[in-house]
Amino acid sequence: MPTDRIAIIGAGPGGLTCARILQQHGITAAVYDLDASRSVRDQGGTLDMHPDSGQHALREAGLWDDFLARARPEGQQMRLVSRDGRTLFDQVPPEADIAEGNPEIDRGQLRDLLLDSLKPDTVLWGHKMTRAEALGNGTHRLHFADGTSTDADLVIGADGARSKVRRLLSDATPLYTGVTFVETGLDDADTRHPHLAELTGSGTMMALDDNQGFVAQRNSGGHIRTYIGMRIAEDWHQRAGLDLTDTVAVREALLKKFTAWSPDLLGFITDTDTGYTNRPLFALPVPHTWTHTPGVTLLGDAAHLMSPFSGMGANLAMLDGADLAHALIESPTTDDAIHAYETVLLPRSIQAAEGAAEGINSAFSHDSATQTLAHMTQRH
Repeated sequence: MPTDRIAIIGAGPGGLTCARILQQHGITAAVYDLDASRSVRDQGGTLDMHPDSGQHALREAGLWDDFLARARPEGQQMRLVSRDGRTLFDQVPPEADIAEGNPEIDRGQLRDLLLDSLKPDTVLWGHKMTRAEALGNGTHRLHFADGTSTDADLVIGADGARSKVRRLLSDATPLYTGVTFVETGLDDADTRHPHLAELTGSGTMMALDDNQGFVAQRNSGGHIRTYIGMRIAEDWHQRAGLDLTDTVAVREALLKKFTAWSPDLLGFITDTDTGYTNRPLFALPVPHTWTHTPGVTLLGDAAHLMSPFSGMGANLAMLDGADLAHALIESPTTDDAIHAYETVLLPRSIQAAEGAAEGINSAFSHDSATQTLAHMTQRH
């Protein structure tokens, strides 16, 4: 068991899982996050936890029962709707198996669960890392935006899509997938938007056709988060002279792009309670690998950013965190631990990223409705 100074950059699910398991085995790791506090920003939508990755990590972290108390097994429902509003596929898990599949949990609730499991002051908020300076022998000096710095024998890059730690290992940068989501949402949906709530169901509703579509997902507290997807130029709004802060103009621009779609589905555009957030989707090149470097490694999106159509992002990040923690616990040196971890991490990351690329290309293609229906039927 190494006794080196460990710095985890980023307080997302992967980094927090790693810190939690290390603490359970008496190893201290400091987590540095750029946010000013845990509640300073929205953590995003809902996640389905997979048995062999996210669920496995939660069990390893001793948090399985706490997760079950917060999870929404009914959120496993999957529905596919045609562009004219007809239901093509509707899968509700059998009641007997509803807690044994891929139960859903809000990202914010999952993060709170992990944060609450850590010792006080494990996470140092308001620490935006600006650069890492190699000092030799695997040691790095981390510099933060507030002028402070710290030295670490192991730097774990859990700092997401635009990871600064990644620069120590790789020149790769995320590339635009060709697909943009415009995020919007419905509050108190069952009361205020009953028709759209019924259309969504208890889990996820997708309507995908000819390089466009809608993905609506139930969150807790009666909220429905919707993603309006388009295969389109990354700067589509600039080309259209569109001000993304002009809610009315964005609504009209989106309606013009979905003129052939059912009025029922167009309600996800017109009835927003949250406005519109433009989210172009990025992914790292596949394969993304690096040469082993003493004193530094990556996990989660920093290592294998991929499209959300894999359903694997947070699950893989948490599995990464658990595997890295166990490698550190079981290996005689930190360098041995990194070697052991990366031997497992890199092959599975490539496989998952290839699947994610296929997934988004299938979902946003000319015959996406046919391909998605075939995939759902085969999967379920």
